[in-house]
Amino acid sequence: MVTVLGLDIGGANTKAVMLSTKTAEITRFRLSSTYFPIWKNSQSLPDILINLKKQLGEDPLDALGLTITAELSDVYQTKREGINNILSCVKTAFCDIPIFVLTTDAELLPIGMTEKNPLCVAAANWAATGWMMARYFNDAVIVDVGSTSTSIIPIINRHTAARGKTDLDKLICGELVYTGSLRTNVATIVHSIPTKNGVASVSSELFALSGDVHLVLENISETDYTSETADGRGKTLTEAYARLARTVCADTDMLAIQEITGIAKYIYEQQINQIATGLAKTYLYLKNNTPDRVPVIITGLGKNFLARKAAEKIGADTIVDLDTLLPKGVALATPATGVAWMVAAKLIGEVPSWISQ
Repeated sequence: MVTVLGLDIGGANTKAVMLSTKTAEITRFRLSSTYFPIWKNSQSLPDILINLKKQLGEDPLDALGLTITAELSDVYQTKREGINNILSCVKTAFCDIPIFVLTTDAELLPIGMTEKNPLCVAAANWAATGWMMARYFNDAVIVDVGSTSTSIIPIINRHTAARGKTDLDKLICGELVYTGSLRTNVATIVHSIPTKNGVASVSSELFALSGDVHLVLENISETDYTSETADGRGKTLTEAYARLARTVCADTDMLAIQEITGIAKYIYEQQINQIATGLAKTYLYLKNNTPDRVPVIITGLGKNFLARKAAEKIGADTIVDLDTLLPKGVALATPATGVAWMVAAKLIGEVPSWISQ
């Protein structure tokens, strides 16, 4: 029996997956996640990690796999500072087991080696997702829509074929679209909105988030809305309507519910377009490099209401929901699952398969 923990430490959310294997099969899968805005108290990270592990059980761990995106948080002056701080926190929380960190080349390095070259592990979580899906597809494009951003990951000949390794490079080539299911400022999705028989410019203030849009349109529930709201108030429909009205400097006395719902629908359509634009670049890249049909694999919190819609918009050959391939829950923690699976494979010397769940 081998038991490993996979951690995906983001700027706003930290996710943990525990996998147990026996005779080259994954026999147990457990998931825990917490909203932890690292910019508020980065030094609390060790306690957060210990609590996540406790939520998954007291099983002794054989090793830990780690992937990091929180280095981008503005609590750090540089990514190097962020990676080094996070590595230190992980070592504090898990001082008695081997720790492997995922690089942008989809390699697992002992934590000591990454301390010497911290930038090679910055924002590498997409590589875990790509490695995982390459177990299933020769050629494909993965669209992972999280709470904050969207990763678009190409696979060619069962290998991750990302053209960008850094966030900057990915933004340029379309493999990273900085729009997500919950935390995206509406003012970064649209600059104007049709309303009241005219077109209103959008205030550049942080008045409403994508979570408000998707709550109003019933794409998510209040429970799904795990991040903070823009105004610090609650997550009822009434409060979401008020925030959306404020984006055009109005309120719920000035705009009817139907009008605010119309605003939400317009923003939603433009967010789909944002993702479709990035996806189209990567999809065309694959179509030009493989003679086969190219499926689009959708995962993340926004897999059905954003990733699927974007894939339909570009005319994808096939759309595959990750939930049809792996146990329910994996789609909400794909990189954490991927890095745990990679570590398990490293320890047992072969890639373990999933037993029927």
